[in-house]
Amino acid sequence: MLIDHKPNTRVNLLGLPLEKMEAFFLDIGEKRFRAAQLMKWIHHYGVSDFDEMTNLSKALRERLKDVAEVRGPEVVFESQSEDGTRKWVMKLDGGSSVETVLIPEGKRATLCVSSQIGCALDCSFCSTGKQGFNRNLSAAEIIGQVWVASKALAQGQGANNKSVSNVVMMGMGEPLLNFDNVIDAMRLMMQDLGYGISKRRVTLSTAGVVPAIDQLREVTDVALAISLHASNNELRNTLVPINKKYPIEELLAACHRYLEVLGDKRVITIEYTLIDGINDQPEHAREMATLLRDLPCKINLIPFNPFSNSEYRRSSRKAILAFQDILNRAGYVVTVRTTRGDDIDAACGQLVGVVEDRTRRSSRYISLTEH
Repeated sequence: MLIDHKPNTRVNLLGLPLEKMEAFFLDIGEKRFRAAQLMKWIHHYGVSDFDEMTNLSKALRERLKDVAEVRGPEVVFESQSEDGTRKWVMKLDGGSSVETVLIPEGKRATLCVSSQIGCALDCSFCSTGKQGFNRNLSAAEIIGQVWVASKALAQGQGANNKSVSNVVMMGMGEPLLNFDNVIDAMRLMMQDLGYGISKRRVTLSTAGVVPAIDQLREVTDVALAISLHASNNELRNTLVPINKKYPIEELLAACHRYLEVLGDKRVITIEYTLIDGINDQPEHAREMATLLRDLPCKINLIPFNPFSNSEYRRSSRKAILAFQDILNRAGYVVTVRTTRGDDIDAACGQLVGVVEDRTRRSSRYISLTEH
C-alpha cells in the first residue's frame, strides 16, 4: 500500500492509521517501526513539530519536513455552555468551517465529530442540511477534531486529565457518504497508537445509506445508530428525503445484516427526533413499536432543537413522556436525550459551521423562509 505523493505537496500524517503510516515510512525508505514512534508523538502527546520528536534522528526529522506535515484544523472560535458542553468552530482548507462538540458527563467525555462541510441530505428538521453542502472532510480533518479536543482536555485538567472516551459521528454531514475517510479516522480512534477508544464507544450515525451499511460491515464493527425519526415511509419521506431511495424496510434489513457479523449481542441505536404535532403522537409510538419488533435495538428519543427560520417546534414534555411510556410498555429500552449546549447552538441538529454551499440549497432555503 503506497501513499500517493503528489509533486510539491506534503502528506498530512495526522490522518494516517497505523497500516497507512507504516506504508508511508516504507515508501520513503525508512523502517516500519518509525510509524509507531511518530503516531505516539502525534496522538498521545499532541506534538506536530518534527523537531520535538527527539527519538527520531535529525536526518529523518529534516526529511519529514520536506515530504510531510502534521497539520490539524484551525480553531477560529470556541465557546462553553453553562452545562459544560464545549463547541469548537474549525476552519478548513478552502475557507469553510465545521463545528465539533464535546459533552462531558461524569467520567465520560463524548465528542460529536463532523464528517462533511454541510450535508447533502437536507433532512427537514436539521439546520446543518439547510446550509447546503461543500465537500467531504479528509481523514486528517476528521481525526483532527479528536486531536484538538484531546489536547484541550489535557491542558485543562493537568495530571488528572479526562480524555475523549466516546466518539459519535453525529456532527455535520452523513458519514457514509464519505466512507473511506471516515473509516480511516475511526480506525485511528480505536487503535492503541491512536486514541484507544473501544469499538462500543465509537458510534457511526447514518440517515440510511443502505449500500454503505452493507459495505461498513465488511470493514468494521463500530456501534451503529440509525436516524429514523418516523414510523412510516410517508412521513419519513418528508423528514428524511433519502428514504425515497432507501425506504424503511430496506434500511431495517440492512441493520439486521450488520448485526449478523457482530456476534456479541450488540444492538442498533434508533434515533428519533420528536417534533410537535408531526411525529410525536401515540399512534406514531405504537406504529414504531410494531415496526421495530424484530430488531435488537435501543431507542433514543431526541427533543427537537429549534433553529432560525424553522417552522417546527419541540414536543411538550407530556408528549415526550407519553411516547416513551408506550415504547417502554412494548418492551423497549428507551432513553430521552438530555438537551446539552443549546445555549451555544451546540445541540443535536443545530450545528451549521460556515459552508460555502455548492448546492445552492442555502440560498433557496433563505428565500423560502423570507416569505
